[in-house]
Amino acid sequence: MENRKYSNTYIQYVLGMLVIVYVFNFIDRQILAILAPSIKEDLGLSDTQIGALSGVAFGIFYATLGIPIARLADRYSRVNIISICLGIWSLMTALSGFAQNFVQLLIARIGVGIGEAGGSPPSHSLLADYFAPEKRATALGIYALGIPIGILFGNLAGGWINEFFGWRNAFFLVGVPGVILAIVLKMTVKEPPRGYSEGKPPEVNHVPFMDVMKTMWGFKSFRFIALGAGTQAFVGYGSIAWMPSFLVRTHDMSTGEVGTALGLIIGIFGGAGTLLSGMIGDKLGARDMKWYMLVPGYAFLIAVPTGAAVYLVDGLWAALIIYMLPVFLVNLYTGPTFAMTQSLAPLAMRAAASALLLFIINIIGLVFGPTMVGIISDLLQSSWQMNDIESLRWALLLCNFVYLLSFYYYFRASRTLESDLNASK
Repeated sequence: MENRKYSNTYIQYVLGMLVIVYVFNFIDRQILAILAPSIKEDLGLSDTQIGALSGVAFGIFYATLGIPIARLADRYSRVNIISICLGIWSLMTALSGFAQNFVQLLIARIGVGIGEAGGSPPSHSLLADYFAPEKRATALGIYALGIPIGILFGNLAGGWINEFFGWRNAFFLVGVPGVILAIVLKMTVKEPPRGYSEGKPPEVNHVPFMDVMKTMWGFKSFRFIALGAGTQAFVGYGSIAWMPSFLVRTHDMSTGEVGTALGLIIGIFGGAGTLLSGMIGDKLGARDMKWYMLVPGYAFLIAVPTGAAVYLVDGLWAALIIYMLPVFLVNLYTGPTFAMTQSLAPLAMRAAASALLLFIINIIGLVFGPTMVGIISDLLQSSWQMNDIESLRWALLLCNFVYLLSFYYYFRASRTLESDLNASK
């Protein structure tokens, strides 16, 4: 494509479209959590099986296939790749509603994971080419709004559709619109020249992924960023997957009530944390680069006691009000984390660097987080004779303390970030 100037209005449109795609990504990912109590009862599943549907089944394919798809995105049209993958994961979400047993639902969720693997790495690379380095954390923070907004709509739509029409129709009704969005994205979003935002000539060399790993892992700050984000995801994905079931079991809420409560809390407070993450990072980072890492690090530290309180208080309203604080805090990592990864990565490695980061995040967090909560809950029921209310409470509580590791890793990343950025230029 010719190296012409894109208008600011068009660049904002591209950002908006990618946010909407990410919203659908998390709607289709999150809807299983709000439907889990109904699916568990209808199909007769255990907590371990429910955890596997949210964790292992989805996470392994989502994490591992993100790397080869990102390699394609570093060579070919990122817009085409996102459009195709969006169509795949939306179709597989719709097909989830036809599952008659655990194996069939497992296969459908694997299909969703395969499609969603091609969402974020190409999107991160596109945004890095549309937005200059000094605006990149803000742009990627806005992009990451797709997470809380997607969770909001996933909870609301899934909860209330399930109430009135059943869990099968919920999968179908949220999956089909994504196929239409894929067509709109393909027709309206243009592929920018690589390096466009920085005025650099495009790099067309195909870099072997081992070289990407060697380059990125050579930055000490990236190693700690990846481990910090991964441990955050371990707690975060575990909480998101199981919080609906916790509220249904412990506080006797309906799925519609749970969907409304969690949708609003995560959408508003998670969205605020996500949006402010990039803005705060760019503002404080302009003074001292280490604040890109210290802001999320301290946020994780505060999230430990506040997150634990959610599972320990007796009253429903107290639990929901307290939950607002950790939801806000743990989302302060998004913009700085992905922006610094893109800033550290050479042009020809940006999609692959994002895929590497997401691979680590999702193997630690998405594969093991929801699955581990389910396993611990079942073990507490069988070994300690707990009922399913107390077993899930303690499983979530124990996993919450992993946020201490997130704080440690981001604090360590702050010590070497600036020198690594200088070395990457």
